[in-house]
Amino acid sequence: MFRWPSRPLARRLNMTPSILELRALVKQFPGHTAVKGISLAFGPGRFYSLLGPSGCGKTTTLRLIAGFEQPTSGEIWLNQKLINGAKPYERNVSTVFQSYALFPHLNVRANVEFGLRQKKAADVRAKAEAAIRMVQLDGKHDRLPAQLSGGERQRVALARSLVVAPDVLLLDEPLAALDPQLRKQMRSELKAMQRKAGITFLFVTHDQEEALSLSDSIAVMNRGAIEQFGTPEDVYLRPASRFVANFLGSVNWIGGIGVRPESTLIARIAPGGDFRRCTAKVVRSVFLGNLLQVHLKLASGEEVCAEIARGANPFREGETVHLHWSEKDELRFPPQ
Repeated sequence: MFRWPSRPLARRLNMTPSILELRALVKQFPGHTAVKGISLAFGPGRFYSLLGPSGCGKTTTLRLIAGFEQPTSGEIWLNQKLINGAKPYERNVSTVFQSYALFPHLNVRANVEFGLRQKKAADVRAKAEAAIRMVQLDGKHDRLPAQLSGGERQRVALARSLVVAPDVLLLDEPLAALDPQLRKQMRSELKAMQRKAGITFLFVTHDQEEALSLSDSIAVMNRGAIEQFGTPEDVYLRPASRFVANFLGSVNWIGGIGVRPESTLIARIAPGGDFRRCTAKVVRSVFLGNLLQVHLKLASGEEVCAEIARGANPFREGETVHLHWSEKDELRFPPQ
């Protein structure tokens, strides 16, 4: 019986060198520099995300790694080999596109087998069967893409990419076309697949929640450069810049100091203890199911937001309250 290939123990324990490394990578287009000297190293068997707004250079970076674009300068190393001049099919990477790019005239099995047959691999049928089982599409081997749901088509695209055992799997916003509920379901499935396959995933997204929930490490991009590279906890709790702080979630800016809504507390009576504090007026409350968002206005005219438990005593519009927070929750950056 065919078994899904496991990575060597040393690789799984992250004792080997980087599987993918970008060194001072630059990509210029006429009148525009899309990627500005990026240097990053990605370890084997890990889940990474490139996170940033539209136009920040994340998809261009992915295309450079895949070989669909050539860098203006800098180097791309894959498994300790320089691959700058290599054609896309000469690089041991696979790409899952947002559109999935399945062959509409081929059934599930044939789509998954396609890359193996191109490589003239052995045990094509057994490897394809193992990949189809991994993505939980048993019994749907003979269906055409048009006969599958969006989530099932995505699973076929993942199986087709994983079955060729790439060094790195590149994913270009693969969840963007799914409805919100299916998108959340596929997040957990995607993470489980990555862990089971033991392959390095590099995932491009503009969705902060997606990156935080999936990633071992996140590279936050802005205007073609890396603003911060770290664990989800690092980039959310210890952002390196105001841009990262704002992009990773809501921030209240109170006198130039950042405090996230979940760390912003409100009370009718001034609290004791070692808190930073000020007064504010309640503007409105918004019910979000699992919590209440209370929007307030400071004496300076700035609006802030606090998140409180759903069952808490509601605050009335126009009510003056005491806003307070702990110093350890403050986000401080140099003046812009």
